[in-house]
Amino acid sequence: MKQLKYLLAGCLLLSATLVSAASLQLQLQPDPANPAHPTMGDWMHFDSVITNSGQQPIEGLVAWISLVEVTPGKEQPMDLEDWSAHKAVTGTTLQPGATLNTQWPMRLIQNGDYRVVISTTDRNNKTVFTSPTLQFHVTQKPVVESTRILPVALGIPLLIGGLFGVQKFRHQHKVS
Repeated sequence: MKQLKYLLAGCLLLSATLVSAASLQLQLQPDPANPAHPTMGDWMHFDSVITNSGQQPIEGLVAWISLVEVTPGKEQPMDLEDWSAHKAVTGTTLQPGATLNTQWPMRLIQNGDYRVVISTTDRNNKTVFTSPTLQFHVTQKPVVESTRILPVALGIPLLIGGLFGVQKFRHQHKVS
């Protein structure tokens, strides 16, 4: 008898989860203005559409973006603080049939292969919903550019040598 109760409770929980999961739909698309071959330092935007397809309002919706590096040997979630990404949309109420469109900007700071996903939950539901993932590759950009370094590398020693030369010239002409 206890097994039957647990089985029924499990079926009710599963059906409640399935009904709940069917009430929120997420879409994620890259912005058409994104660079075709992004490099370090570029900005990309991702557009999400969150739709309440259920019969009840969703209160206290929280949506956030996640970034995961999938470069072989470097697989790890990324800290979005460094990537200057829009972190979350919070406290939103989504009425039945309503949609929430959000643009998620992100500055690309490191080369490699990445996947981005949007996740949502609300204060009344224990389920986290996720969008399909988008994958992209960030090409490395040289951080040190010779056109910026050469003037400094040559200019500072010349400036220091010139200052010593002027000081020596002044000292010699004061003594005589």
